Amino acid sequence: MTISNDADRANLIEAGKRLAGVLAALRAKAAPGVSSDDLDTLAETLIRARGDEPCFLGYMPEGAGRAYPATLCVSINDEVVHGIPNEIPRTLKAGDIVGLDLGLKHHGVIVDAAITVPIGTVDEEAMKLLSATENALAAGIAAAKVGGRVGDISRAIQQEIEGAGFSVVKELGGHGVGRRVHEEPFIANFGKPGTGEALEEGMVLALEPISSAGKSSIVLAPDGYTFRTKDGSRSAHFEHTILLEKSGARIITA
Repeated sequence: MTISNDADRANLIEAGKRLAGVLAALRAKAAPGVSSDDLDTLAETLIRARGDEPCFLGYMPEGAGRAYPATLCVSINDEVVHGIPNEIPRTLKAGDIVGLDLGLKHHGVIVDAAITVPIGTVDEEAMKLLSATENALAAGIAAAKVGGRVGDISRAIQQEIEGAGFSVVKELGGHGVGRRVHEEPFIANFGKPGTGEALEEGMVLALEPISSAGKSSIVLAPDGYTFRTKDGSRSAHFEHTILLEKSGARIITA
């Protein structure tokens, strides 16, 4: 999506505030003994309470064999992304790290964001993984400048994750967003600066670094949605929707 009028801009900004609020509530709820289904129910309840729509529920990505069956993606430990929370609910345990990925539609505008949260007390490696991945998101946002290239973002993310001693999950990445859940351009989390699509004023992008504490290879679970690390190592995922402005990238889902 490229923002071309004041109404779309206002709706985008409001959508981002609403999604940030729901994710904050989910972060506060995520604790030992809480189930993934509890989190999914809370996400849908909070979104619909303000008249918005969950945009993952019923979404059919390209190549998928069925529509996604939940509002929220809950990915635990070695689950990389798109963990289904409600078909076989799982109970969170102290020491887990849990990715929460969510999108909503407000007045026709879609926003997308994700956080990975520690459950109770987690070990030092897990905290370093979360910190490195969140720092990679900040680096990607800082590199997203009008007149630059998608590869500038990709390289900034890669340097942060690999510089901290972790691996970039290369099959997955960020994307355009706004009218649909996934739009062009695809934004890899690795690459070369100065390459890829030009970054233009008004572009709405979802940046989402995805990392692994072990090797980068992933496998798709039989449910058709959940990606896991092939070696069983833990994974982290952070995401913001941003708007490219002349002065730099504005974080919409902060």
